[in-house]
Amino acid sequence: MSKINLCVIFGGASSEHEVSLLSAASILRNLDLTRYTVHKIGISKSGGWYYYTGNAEGMSRLNDPNAWEFDRAVISPDRDEKAILRFTDEGVVKYPIDVVFPVLHGKNGEDGTIQGLFELAGIPYVGSGVIGSAVCMDKCMAKAMFERAGIPQAAWVEMKHGERKISEVEEKLGYPCFVKPANAGSSVGVTKAHDREELERGIALAFENDDKVLVEEMMYGAEVECSVIGNFRPECAKALGEIAPAAEFYDYDAKYNDENSVLTIPAKLDSALADKVRSYAKAAYLACECRGLSRVDFFVNKETDDVRLNEINTLPGFTSISMYAKLWEASGLPYGELVDRLIQNALCPEEV
Repeated sequence: MSKINLCVIFGGASSEHEVSLLSAASILRNLDLTRYTVHKIGISKSGGWYYYTGNAEGMSRLNDPNAWEFDRAVISPDRDEKAILRFTDEGVVKYPIDVVFPVLHGKNGEDGTIQGLFELAGIPYVGSGVIGSAVCMDKCMAKAMFERAGIPQAAWVEMKHGERKISEVEEKLGYPCFVKPANAGSSVGVTKAHDREELERGIALAFENDDKVLVEEMMYGAEVECSVIGNFRPECAKALGEIAPAAEFYDYDAKYNDENSVLTIPAKLDSALADKVRSYAKAAYLACECRGLSRVDFFVNKETDDVRLNEINTLPGFTSISMYAKLWEASGLPYGELVDRLIQNALCPEEV
């Protein structure tokens, strides 16, 4: 049986560049090299594409802009090629590609842009397509889809560049509230506002990360996460995860740097409430036309059994402490087998 030619893409011109390096390193360590011929393309913070010849352990060096001393490379958009083009001193080297695993978080990787390249090239890839990626990346668009599907969620106010809807926020949402860039992940640029001064500062910070801002009402209850896999018949992990963040909320540092955040797996929910979470997760996944994988996040009030959808992450973190893989492992699907299944689902999308 011939090996599958797999291209792993990581890095990216995104505020989540560092997270991508961590996720990709974990995936590379767990690939079965008897099944895959692995090609690695790294994208620098400035957006340069390189053929990475190092190993997983050396990827932390790539946070240094001067460390990108590799041959340039691209994925050809030519459907007759289905290949990586590597530009060496001796000329162009072509590597055939069967499937791509884009380990890219945030803008230019999780928003449908690079997925469009794969569609042009006719190369199968792990994760949601152009529409699903774009919709879920834009929190305001996603919330509109959730509303259309009848899924409960927090009240919100949308602001476009130059807008400052302070009075509307105070009347509709009150304090405290959360301020978020509409198109960012890993809680980059997210703040909690307790008064007007903090709200104005939070809006300014959010606009530094995006040209559209989402302000949401404060939701009370446990932060619960659900891992989903599949395409047209998605499956939820049996185990749900519950988060008690080390910080005031589950921000970037709490997710990736602070080991004091407590992750409880399985979440302490009764079976009926857990079933409700999984049901809403599937509904949201299908409403937004997600494919491959997603982590769906909720707020759950255990006293009232109220479940509110927070957001969908179409390319969730794959680090050693990331919730997506942990929930599948707790449900009986180990990390390496999870990676294999995601790749197989990309190659045979109609079967799942």
